[in-house]
Amino acid sequence: MNKKDESRRLYDLLSYGVLDTSPDQELDEIAEIASLLCDTPISLISLVDENRQWFKSRVGMDTKETPREDAFCRYTLDKPDEILVIPDSLEDERFRNNRLVTGEPRIRFYAGAPLLTPQGNVLGTLCVIDRKPKELTENQAKALKLLAKRAMDFLNTRKLLIHQESELDKNAQRLKMLTDRAPGVIFQATMKTAGSFSFDFISEGMAAIHPDYTSDFIRKSPETLFKHAHPEDLEMVNASVQHSFKTLEDWDVEYRVANKDGITRWLRGTAVLEKKPDQQVVWYGTIQDITLDKEYETTLEKISFDISHVLRRPVTSLLGLVNLFDDLNDTHHEEKQQIISSIRTVSEEMESFTRKLNSIYYQKKSNFIKPPGIAALNKLQPPDPKL
Repeated sequence: MNKKDESRRLYDLLSYGVLDTSPDQELDEIAEIASLLCDTPISLISLVDENRQWFKSRVGMDTKETPREDAFCRYTLDKPDEILVIPDSLEDERFRNNRLVTGEPRIRFYAGAPLLTPQGNVLGTLCVIDRKPKELTENQAKALKLLAKRAMDFLNTRKLLIHQESELDKNAQRLKMLTDRAPGVIFQATMKTAGSFSFDFISEGMAAIHPDYTSDFIRKSPETLFKHAHPEDLEMVNASVQHSFKTLEDWDVEYRVANKDGITRWLRGTAVLEKKPDQQVVWYGTIQDITLDKEYETTLEKISFDISHVLRRPVTSLLGLVNLFDDLNDTHHEEKQQIISSIRTVSEEMESFTRKLNSIYYQKKSNFIKPPGIAALNKLQPPDPKL
């Protein structure tokens, strides 16, 4: 085998991640069946790397590996379609001086079926060995080849599972990095019929929302999450949780929290709910810090209030002057009426604009003081004391 082909074969072998691993029961059973079918005291599943042959499974032999130059199965590496059969090693010039023949395990008979990968590379063999000359029947050869294929099926499945587990681990790490760096808190929680609440997952963003607690602490003591809600909001928050739990409606609530640092923050909690067959309800949600949004909203309201009052006074005065001007006698009556009409139209438009600003201010102010839906929530049963 040339160096290029051998490099591909070794790369293929290493991709299975099987060298120097613990025994697998299924492969051990395949090796034992081979030994029974071929009536030999020794059977091996051998894998040939750059310097050795290593035995993944072995029956009747304690040695775990031997040097590559002594391996019988190295002669199968470039013959993927053939079973190598040596009836008597002492009659074969390739093996009569082999250390595995002249010394333990004193091989006289050998038969090995290649372990062939989907890429066409031979990883090693499923082989049977005897300490006396022997012939392999046609049926035994066929059985040995089928068992070798079964061994490769197991190794291919194992490789696929390892790859899938690796991808799952990578995806889990990526997801953790994303959730930990996402603004706010991402969580999955379970609420039982008795009202107990537990977090199955909660992201590290909790530290920014509640600097007093870590995510691990909240996970172990979930009731702490709502304990720091503002006294004026606590009943409303608990009622919203109970309402969503009973109706399976999306949870969406804005509330204040007071942390130990003395800073009051506005938070918004949202979640979609899923009821499981065991009647437990799983919450998939987020908690966001909306303090800046609230401050921005308050600032806009103040600006609209100031603009409406700043503009309204001169508009009112202008309308008064128009009325006064309208009462005066003037020889240019038609021109005067046109001017008055134009001034009145502009003034009324400005008056309408300031009234709208004023209306927006009072509406926002009302919503800010009394969150939407509070009247409906107040009609619900008292909150569960466990929350």
